[in-house]
Amino acid sequence: MAKAKGKPENFGNQPSKELTEQLNFRVTKEMKQEVKAKEDPPEFCRQAIQEKLDREK
Repeated sequence: MAKAKGKPENFGNQPSKELTEQLNFRVTKEMKQEVKAKEDPPEFCRQAIQEKLDREK
């Protein structure tokens, strides 16, 4: 089975929104380990960032 890489429909993302951009930032070793232990680390990070952005509106 092919990886879900780069296709918005594979991420529960709105079809009109393409996942074309990347963010890079530093975290602690412990944070990295916890995120990597999640079932879908990239989606976990996207949801966490979106939740914080929504709260700040």
